[in-house]
Amino acid sequence: MGTRRVAVGSEFMESLLQDVRYGIRGLLKRPGFTAIAVVTLALGIGANTAIFSVVNAVLLRPLPYAEAERLFVPWGSRSDTQDRTNVSYPDFVDWQAQTKTLEYVAAYNSAGALLREGAEPEPISGAAVSADLFPLLKVVPILGRSFTRAEDQPNAPPVIVLGFDLWRQRFNADPNIIGRQIRIGSTSASVLGVMPEGFRFPAQATKTEFLRPLAATLGDRTQRRNSYSLRVVARLKPGVTAAAAGSEMRAIGVQIEQQYPDEGFRLGTRLISLHDAVTWGSRTPLLVLLGAVGFVLLIACANVANLLLARAAARHREMAIRAALGAGRRRVVRQLLTESLLLSLLGGAVGLLVAWWGVKFLLGASPLNIPRLKDVGLDTTVLAFTAVVSVLTGVIFGLAPALQASRADLQNSLKEGGRNATGGALRNRVRALLVVVEVALSLVLLVGAGLLGKSFLLLSEVSPGFEPEHVLSTDLSLAKAKYPQPEQQQAGFAEIVRKAAAIPGVEAAAVIYPLPLGGDSNAGTFLVAGQPALRPEDKPTSSHRTISPDYFRALNIPLSRGRPFDERDNQHAPPVIIVNETFARRYFAGTEALGQHIIVEGERGDNVVPPPREIIGIVGDVRHESLDTESGPEYYVPYTQAPEAFMSLVVRSAADNPLSLAASVREAIKQMDKDQYVAAIQPMTKLVAESVARRRFNALLTGVFAVVALLLASVGIFGVLNYTVAQRTQEIGLRVALGAQTRDVLRLVLGQGVRLILFGLALGLAASFALTRVLAVMLFGVTPTDPLTFVAVSFLLASVALIACYIPARRATKVDPLVALRYE
Repeated sequence: MGTRRVAVGSEFMESLLQDVRYGIRGLLKRPGFTAIAVVTLALGIGANTAIFSVVNAVLLRPLPYAEAERLFVPWGSRSDTQDRTNVSYPDFVDWQAQTKTLEYVAAYNSAGALLREGAEPEPISGAAVSADLFPLLKVVPILGRSFTRAEDQPNAPPVIVLGFDLWRQRFNADPNIIGRQIRIGSTSASVLGVMPEGFRFPAQATKTEFLRPLAATLGDRTQRRNSYSLRVVARLKPGVTAAAAGSEMRAIGVQIEQQYPDEGFRLGTRLISLHDAVTWGSRTPLLVLLGAVGFVLLIACANVANLLLARAAARHREMAIRAALGAGRRRVVRQLLTESLLLSLLGGAVGLLVAWWGVKFLLGASPLNIPRLKDVGLDTTVLAFTAVVSVLTGVIFGLAPALQASRADLQNSLKEGGRNATGGALRNRVRALLVVVEVALSLVLLVGAGLLGKSFLLLSEVSPGFEPEHVLSTDLSLAKAKYPQPEQQQAGFAEIVRKAAAIPGVEAAAVIYPLPLGGDSNAGTFLVAGQPALRPEDKPTSSHRTISPDYFRALNIPLSRGRPFDERDNQHAPPVIIVNETFARRYFAGTEALGQHIIVEGERGDNVVPPPREIIGIVGDVRHESLDTESGPEYYVPYTQAPEAFMSLVVRSAADNPLSLAASVREAIKQMDKDQYVAAIQPMTKLVAESVARRRFNALLTGVFAVVALLLASVGIFGVLNYTVAQRTQEIGLRVALGAQTRDVLRLVLGQGVRLILFGLALGLAASFALTRVLAVMLFGVTPTDPLTFVAVSFLLASVALIACYIPARRATKVDPLVALRYE
């Protein structure tokens, strides 16, 4: 029995090798057909591989931490704001002390610093983290050690842990770096350790060049329960579920709220995995792009299937002879599927080159805020995906032609005139069905691209509430060691503003924090003076900005009424405030907001009630968070009354190219303090463009895929009708000989094409109405079923398809009856 099985297996392998050799010879004999099919498949497979490489790196690959499935993020919420609220340091400490379900809880903040180990300060990026982060992530420095809780205290000696890349590139991988004092900002810190290569936290999109103790960076915020500036990550204890931990965190939150009722927070309402938190906002767009490129591959498969059907019609005699010599239907199908698989594997191999170029394009065009982009590449998982897709593609486009070709009518096929018999109605119906599917899939892609494109155009036309043209901006951070007192910080920024405003060609200069569209935000609760006390959950909230007097003029933000800040509003003057239009409408409906007073809670600490601030002006709304986020209530305070150590400088230039003043602005800052680091000086228009970069990227890629799909569908329609014309040459010639006019022939051929187009459009519209709802979260100012987009896209597809129909129809009108009647 065993010997027989070996013989059967050997015979099967031999016949399979014969099929492969025969298939290779057949493909080489028809280089034109082979090239067209391989290029078509390479486009589809390569595009899928490129997009999958991003999906794999961002969404599918586990985070690079031990037992990452046990890492979760507790998201707090307020009753009047969205989830994902940051927490305060005291709340974080309470979580650590009271939790029974979490093995570790760590807090962190992204951080930047100036490394002053060379002639020029060098900006480096990293994080300020609590000491428990290292055991939480189960990561150990490759040199030295991490810092302890004793070193993570406000007044502890400065220490630092270096990232691998910074240690290697800036310190030449010095093995004796441990214990060395390096200058960070205006202080020196002792190097405790060096992290492993590739370690990144918290941002998965950028490298981590250093880690510092969190408490040392917070100052008095370690005591302020109303300073919600930290993010938290936790590790579940073994055997504990996220639901159980979430319930405990909610209970702790209620206890904190009862103990500190003035805060109005309910912390730890739920837990989400760290992986989901990192990929938040990227999942839906990437899956949509993967679905779109999958449609492109299906259309490519339909095109190649049509090519194979046409080729099968030309090979009917060959298939009939093979059947006459004893080849069964299964044997013929296997031979033809082998040829299809050879084509798809060649397409996959060429597709890898397309994918390699596509990945480079994606990395260059992708917005910087897509996480884990540095992990994107053609790794073994992606190569396995390409291999599987190639095989499945070969089966998908090869099965129908193989089954059709294997049904050869032996008697008719061997007749001299048997050609038309084998190119029968069934094969034509299959080819027509493939074209209908191509048109439908193309319409779905075009509708999706149209919706995203229209959404992006509408968003691009949204006014941010200020005029970014002719404005430069740069971030400034005054070293607390050099400017420890608020008055010194205020004086330093005032001098920078004065010198920048004196530059020839500068119309206005000011400082602000946070910068519009800069990614940061400030929010807090307040009370309207004279109104009854409110429950914590009912207290109104508002975003707020700290600015210098000329800020509104620098950004051309309109002042509706009242006055702007000026030199009168110093630290010795009565506290003042300016609110936006939404603030005035929402909290002073029916009354005049000017002259009213509000109390900003927590402005001077947890237990100090600050004096009321008088509303002296009302300005237009500004979309500070993003262009697709409506302006909420917002107020501004003068930096002279609420100094900050970190602010952004904005300068309005009279020149068409504001960057021509960049060198002068840099010099003005250096004149105030020669050691002051100056970050990149960039136009505000760049910030506006970056704020819509992800939407632009989604619209661009979807549009590219839609155009490719449109071209492939047009080629498919052209191929089917061109083949039909060739098939019906005798019939057309006879019609012409009997008196048919040009318009009659055109109507005959175009009629067939129009029917296919209409069926495809109907199917595509139904699918689009169902599928475009997935795009709802990616759209702005347009609904997923926007009728104008559906009509315009349908008209575009129908027009291009009609052109593809017209070319073979026009060819049909040129048929010579004498030649056609001899046609075989």
